[in-house]
Amino acid sequence: MLLPIRRFCVLATMAITPFASVGAFAQGGNADQLFEPIRAVLQHPRCQNCHIPGDAPLQYDSGREHGQFVQRGARGKGAVAMECAACHHDENLPTSYGAHAPPGAPNWQLPPPEAKMVFIGLSPRDLCEAIKDKRVTRGRDLNAMLVHVRDDKLVGWSWNPGGERSVPPVSRPAFVTAFEQWLRAGAPCPT
Repeated sequence: MLLPIRRFCVLATMAITPFASVGAFAQGGNADQLFEPIRAVLQHPRCQNCHIPGDAPLQYDSGREHGQFVQRGARGKGAVAMECAACHHDENLPTSYGAHAPPGAPNWQLPPPEAKMVFIGLSPRDLCEAIKDKRVTRGRDLNAMLVHVRDDKLVGWSWNPGGERSVPPVSRPAFVTAFEQWLRAGAPCPT
């Protein structure tokens, strides 16, 4: 008689456990799980090549220092006489220009030096805290950050970078949805 009860309990536990974890995720979920798609995009080369701790942007998926000794400049738009817009136009150049032609998107620039918004070398927790810090985001709160990642054309370029550049591992719609879910959950940071 004991064996059937024990078997019932094991089967009941196995049946309930997946639903319990799905329910927990839907109600706020695990901070690590909620933030991971956001981290995966922000720390992909398309984002972190410009969200740098120094003043020389990076290039390619390998994150090499930008050629031509390009520098951030006083406003993040490049040094005088070497502004980003000199090579980076409002859209990608045609494929006939080659796989490594300068990419383009409106308002090509780095964050300004007073608010670099660094994504490189941060733990998931530190990255999470950084994008929540208005001193780092030039005064943007999380709702403004959502608008930025959802609507900004330069951010959107990351998913259409042209040439042989890779795209982030999460689609832009999935990234925006993940950002919205993370906000609804209270923007918890991973441990």
